[in-house]
Amino acid sequence: MARSEGACYHGGSVDDQQLLEEANVRFYDAFARQDLGAMDTLWARETSVACIHPGWPALEDRGDIMKSWRAILGDLPGGEAPEVSCADPNTKVIGDMGVVICKELVGPHKLLATNVFVREDGHWRIVHHHAAPVYADEAPLDETPKVSLN
Repeated sequence: MARSEGACYHGGSVDDQQLLEEANVRFYDAFARQDLGAMDTLWARETSVACIHPGWPALEDRGDIMKSWRAILGDLPGGEAPEVSCADPNTKVIGDMGVVICKELVGPHKLLATNVFVREDGHWRIVHHHAAPVYADEAPLDETPKVSLN
């Protein structure tokens, strides 16, 4: 069960990895519920941020990022949020930084996503989201075709 937005880190008394996982769940929950307020709360305010949506240019201004989420979440004319979910999250905590790599299922499309969080005021806040399409199912490295770039 996910903790509320008020869940806070108190000097190691709460499991960092669990809180990171819960922050990632809140990110995808805000996405799925088209909740711009929740999405805005999740993004860092004191740290530089960046966002790369599939097919979009890189966004590095918090205002531009939130404008992109308004469009995606259907808050702007012509916008309609797709169904979205997160699968197979892999989390890593490195001090005050957390990284989540997961499959992002958007309608019929499967993407890979990286979400980077930092701790601000005791909460995990997202500083980077990057999602990209997957064009092939996972294959073992020894089965990957060898291609020469020369």
